[in-house]
Amino acid sequence: MPQGEPDMRSASANSGTDADAANRLNRGAWIFRDETLRKLEILLDEAFRIPGTRIRFGLDALVGLVPGIGDVLAGLFSLLIPLAAWIRGLPYVALLRMAANLGIGVLVGSIPVLGDAFDVAWKANRRNYRLLIRHLSEPRRHTWRDWVFLLMLAAILGLVFAVPIVLVLWLVTWLLNR
Repeated sequence: MPQGEPDMRSASANSGTDADAANRLNRGAWIFRDETLRKLEILLDEAFRIPGTRIRFGLDALVGLVPGIGDVLAGLFSLLIPLAAWIRGLPYVALLRMAANLGIGVLVGSIPVLGDAFDVAWKANRRNYRLLIRHLSEPRRHTWRDWVFLLMLAAILGLVFAVPIVLVLWLVTWLLNR
């Protein structure tokens, strides 16, 4: 091959690889559309209504009734909205808030009976879908609520980790002074 001419074999091979990668991404793109994510949010959080009330719940609360694995399965389905947000390039503060919403829902939801009632009230998927839509309509705009939520969450997590450490230190000093 003369010098300076591109190797057409490698160029066509690379373009085929790039096209294959693009096709793989586009095959699953329907799941990250606004309409699909809205339907998922409704299915997981608002699909059913208790007759005679305004209380709505979805598959998230129903699957959560299965001891042990129910809340984990519901949490896995709920990951689709934050995943779509990450793919669409939402800011990290929004992604962190979505992760916190899901974590709170899965953690508290794992408590028998009380956790299922909490799932009906908390509606992590609705919260996350609204965060997604808000940040897509106003990119890179964080409200003071985003930061207050994250700061309060950090403070609560700090307390959760600090209290056992303080209790163990207190117990050790009490035992040593006896």
